[in-house]
Amino acid sequence: MRKVLLVLLLLVAGGLIAADRLGVRVAQNEIGKQVAAQYSLQERPDVTIHGIPFLTQAVGGEYDHIDVKIGDWTDQGITVTDVRVDMRGVKAPLADVTSGDASNVTARTATASAIVPYEAIQKRAPKQVKSIGPKGGDLEVGLTGSVLGVPLSGSAVVSVKPTAQGIAVTPLSVGSAGSAQMPVALVRRQLTWLVPVADLPVGTRISKIEPTAAGLRVSATASNVRLNDLERPQAK
Repeated sequence: MRKVLLVLLLLVAGGLIAADRLGVRVAQNEIGKQVAAQYSLQERPDVTIHGIPFLTQAVGGEYDHIDVKIGDWTDQGITVTDVRVDMRGVKAPLADVTSGDASNVTARTATASAIVPYEAIQKRAPKQVKSIGPKGGDLEVGLTGSVLGVPLSGSAVVSVKPTAQGIAVTPLSVGSAGSAQMPVALVRRQLTWLVPVADLPVGTRISKIEPTAAGLRVSATASNVRLNDLERPQAK
């Protein structure tokens, strides 16, 4: 009898686990479908609902952690890549999720991040900038040409900072091959430019920028976010 009870318990537990995993897949697909439809995305986002058991979260309508991987996002004519939204403390009533209604889906916090490719940054740069790459917390740019009649053939270190208009790129030091550093004040205006990416899908201004091998990793965090409040991407 004990063996029979043990087998039955194992079968019940296995069934609950299977139902739990099936439920999370259905919910992830539904949320992805809603986000894609809501924001006219070409591809359905990859949604991951963290936490076990899922069914307990679903019945209660509250989820600890949900990741949404959107992919590419275009704003102000610039396409950023690897866009992700990390949502914590998500409230999503089960009836709304299953009916496709996103109006009541909220998150305590939502952090969006993306990569701004160096190619996109260089397109907005002065013509003297021929290459861009990371250098610690700043960028190093290769220079060729001339500024104010002074030939350039070297590199400059530039800072990147978030502003209300976008990412401001400003020279910190300018060198030229075979010669001493050029006074930054002399060329600051000519070697300063703006990349007009100021906000991310959570509707909040970029607050953090980190140079990486692929581009600038930018991020923004918002509180008390409604899924319907996420910014719509502009047409490519």
